[in-house]
Amino acid sequence: MLANTLNTNEIKNSAGTEVEFGRLSQGERTTEFGALTETPSSPHRLSVKHTEIGAGTDLRRRSAVRVDKTITGQVDTTKSATVSFYVVADIPIGNMTAYAEAQNVCAELVSFLASTGADTTIKYDCSGNGAVTLISGTL
Repeated sequence: MLANTLNTNEIKNSAGTEVEFGRLSQGERTTEFGALTETPSSPHRLSVKHTEIGAGTDLRRRSAVRVDKTITGQVDTTKSATVSFYVVADIPIGNMTAYAEAQNVCAELVSFLASTGADTTIKYDCSGNGAVTLISGTL
């Protein structure tokens, strides 16, 4: 279970600086956090949601982690804009006995996003191969 306040370096920005979030709401399979420094006109949210579909060996759990940040437009400063990034996991939990392969696939995604291949540490500055691809729109 996630803590009500994410404030012990769980979340960092591209400079590697901690961003603190507090829980705003929680449902049976969903929760939303708000950055402690957000303003009403510029929400900065982190959400987690789980759903299950199918039954028996066809049972799957889809889980999403999403971050949305509303900013002042940089071209038209009279308009706000929202930047969103999210990850969706689709795990065949009805046909698995352990999470080792799900962990392997998650690790592969994290390493692609946060490294250049030769790195052994996470690049918070988003200079990892996958992060550059996502942000710049390159292939």
